[in-house]
Amino acid sequence: MSLRHPAPPAPATGPHSPRRKVTLVYIDAGGGHRASSAALQAAIHRHGLPWDVRPVHLRDMIDPRGTFFGRLGVDPEVLYNQRLARGWTFGLAKELKLLQALIRWAHAPMSRQLQAHWLAEEPDMVVSLIPNFNRVLRESLAASLPGVPYVTLLTDLADLPPHFWIEPGGRQHVICGTPRAVLQARAAGHPAHRIHATSGMMIRPEFYDRPAIDRAAQRKALGLDPDLPTGIVLFGGHGSRAMIDIARRLQDRQLILACGHNQKLARELASMPSAKPHHVLGFSTRMAHYMQLADYMIGKPGPGALSEAVQMSLPSVVVRNRSTLPQERYNTDWLREHDLGLVCSSFRHVEPAVRHLLADLERFQSATRRVRNRSVFEVPGILERIMVSAFAVDGAAWQPSRIREPGDGLVTKPS
Repeated sequence: MSLRHPAPPAPATGPHSPRRKVTLVYIDAGGGHRASSAALQAAIHRHGLPWDVRPVHLRDMIDPRGTFFGRLGVDPEVLYNQRLARGWTFGLAKELKLLQALIRWAHAPMSRQLQAHWLAEEPDMVVSLIPNFNRVLRESLAASLPGVPYVTLLTDLADLPPHFWIEPGGRQHVICGTPRAVLQARAAGHPAHRIHATSGMMIRPEFYDRPAIDRAAQRKALGLDPDLPTGIVLFGGHGSRAMIDIARRLQDRQLILACGHNQKLARELASMPSAKPHHVLGFSTRMAHYMQLADYMIGKPGPGALSEAVQMSLPSVVVRNRSTLPQERYNTDWLREHDLGLVCSSFRHVEPAVRHLLADLERFQSATRRVRNRSVFEVPGILERIMVSAFAVDGAAWQPSRIREPGDGLVTKPS
C-alpha cells in the first residue's frame, strides 16, 4: 500500500488564521523524543494544517548560551546515550529520583529562563514530548503567556509517577497512547475533556507506507538466505554491547544487526564468525525497509521500537531485569498482555526464546496484526481541536481538516 498525500487545505479560517506558531519540545536522550518530534511535525504537515511548527531542544531553551553545560564539561545526553550503548543502565531508577530532585531545586532559575524564551517566541501552542520537565515548562508558559495551551504528549506507553510525564494541576492537556496512561492521567486529577486517548504510540508515517517488495531479492542483496527466518536486532540509534552476546548466542540464526551510529560496534560485529548469515547495518533512515525484510525483532523494550515492530508485524523478544530502564518496564507487561512476543530475564536465554517464537511464529504475527495503531494520524486532529478551543472559534463554523491515511480514502477526523 502507498501513503497518499492530503489534498491542499481549504481557505484558512479559525485556528488557521492568522498562521499559528506551535513549539515542539524535545531532547536527545535515547533518540526517541527527537524521532517523535520529527514524526509529529511531518504528521501536522500531512494533516494540512498550515502552522509554523518549531521543534526546540530543551537545552536551547534553558541554557541558550551553553554556559551551564559548558561548565559541566560533558553533555549529559551524550553521557546517557553512551551508557545505553554500553549497557550501563543498572541504577538508573535511583539516578532518576536524583535528577527529579535537581529539577525541583532549579525550578525558579529555569522558570525565569523559560519565561524569557516564551515571551521572545510567542507560541500559540506548546507540545512537550519529554518527561521530567513538564511542571516547569507548563508553569513558566502560564506565567508568561496565559491562555496558550500546553500539551504533554507521552512517548512512553505509561507514566512512571510521580513527576515523570503527567504532572497534576494546571490547565493542560495530556495525550495518552494506552488505557493505562489514561487512567494515570485521571488519577493525577486531570478532567476528562483534557485527557486525549490515541490508539498507540506515535511512529513515523513511513511505517504505514509498505510498498510491495521482493523480499527474497532484497535479502539476497544483503547477503542473506532468502528462505531462512530472519531476525532484526535493534537497540536504538546508538546500538548496545548486548548485541555482541546476542550475535554469539545466535550464530545459527540469520540476523540483521542494526548498530545505528555506533561504528565501533558495527566493526566488531562484522568481524565475528557465524554459521548463518549476519548482515551488519550502520545508521539508516530506511529502518522500515529493513524491518520489512525480517520476521521478528530482538531488542530492548523501548516504546518506539516495539510499536514500529508491531506495525511491521514483527513479534519481539525483549529482556526485563534490574537493568531495564524504569520507564520501559511496563512495556514488557503490555507485550505479554497482547501476546506480541516473549520477555526474558536475560539475553542468556535468547536462543531458546527465539526457538519458541519461531515454533509458533504465525500466532505471534497474527497478534501483531490485531493491533491498530493510528496515533500519528490522530494526534494532529487532537491538537487542532485544542487550538480551536483555545482561540474560541465558533465550533459550528469550523470544519476539521481532512487527512489521507495509508490504504484508506479521504478521512474526516471527527471533532
